[in-house]
Amino acid sequence: MNIKSRFKDYQVNLVSDFSFIDNITLDEKTYVVADKNVYKLYYDRLFKRISKEQLYLIEAVEENKTIKTALEICEKMTGLSARRNARLVSVGGGIIQDITGFVANILYRGIHWTFVPTTLLASCDSCIGGKTSLNYKSFKNLLGTFYPPDEIYICPVFFDTLSEKDFLSGLGEVVKFNFMYGEEGLVKIEENISKLIDRDKEVLNQFVESSLLFKRRFIEEDEFDRGKRIQLNFAHTFGHAFETMSNYEIPHGTAVAMGTVTANYISMKRGMLDEEYVQRMENVLWNIIRVNITGLHINIDTILKAIHKDKKQVDNQITAILMDRKMELHILHDLQSEEIANAVKYLFGHLKGNDN
Repeated sequence: MNIKSRFKDYQVNLVSDFSFIDNITLDEKTYVVADKNVYKLYYDRLFKRISKEQLYLIEAVEENKTIKTALEICEKMTGLSARRNARLVSVGGGIIQDITGFVANILYRGIHWTFVPTTLLASCDSCIGGKTSLNYKSFKNLLGTFYPPDEIYICPVFFDTLSEKDFLSGLGEVVKFNFMYGEEGLVKIEENISKLIDRDKEVLNQFVESSLLFKRRFIEEDEFDRGKRIQLNFAHTFGHAFETMSNYEIPHGTAVAMGTVTANYISMKRGMLDEEYVQRMENVLWNIIRVNITGLHINIDTILKAIHKDKKQVDNQITAILMDRKMELHILHDLQSEEIANAVKYLFGHLKGNDN
């Protein structure tokens, strides 16, 4: 799959096994950044021939997705004999991608970058589009650039070792893409959600590819997020707030699924979206939103504060993307705190009921 970009066209390679590693240059000009857990799991197959001087390991938690980590990698890479001909290879999920993509962009004004996503979330969504984002203080993704990898290798074998929490998080974005596709996508996800949860490889591969093909339409038309691509942020206004509220205990894709419930509830109450569609989408979503809210401090003011800090907000009014009865998306700028609070109460009321 080829992706067109104003920076450079880049290639997405969907591969079936780890033999792809032989296609990646790992010479003295290459530096590798990897998720610590992935390194432990796949040391023999993927990392054995990489020297410690060319390797930086990161614990993939949101607290490490900062400018401090990015600058530490820059410092390490200045020790290579290479400069603008340096090569960066990153192996991990979205957190690793964000950090290393930022580094690849700012170091020597841009270096060659290969990304190997190891999570379903990164494979079906964030690996394309070129966004790199770092957290600042307690707020998510406030710093960032646009800089795509030169090539991406997606290998579904990695999904076998994902925890249920991380796997279901990935399904949150898969489900969102299918809802955005309209009635046809909704039917497709209704028919296949059980197989996806069971990690049926053939079905998973189909949905990863179809998710990327769907996203490609938006990012090639609006690479820098100024128009049509903004629709891909459906449910993210609320999802990012849930991540912040939980100190990132709620993973991104699950938060997006929760944000979808929230957005749909507001749409329904506004008379934009029919209850039938809301119920059908929720029947899918409740299968993948498995959040234990015990111990979470659910504070509406904290959630609203996080929403106002979201980078998509342009003034004091609350902006979000809502769906109408034709399953088309609209950017609205007049959301009220009270209707958001009611939607959040509905969401967490349901989750609390499931905990009992």
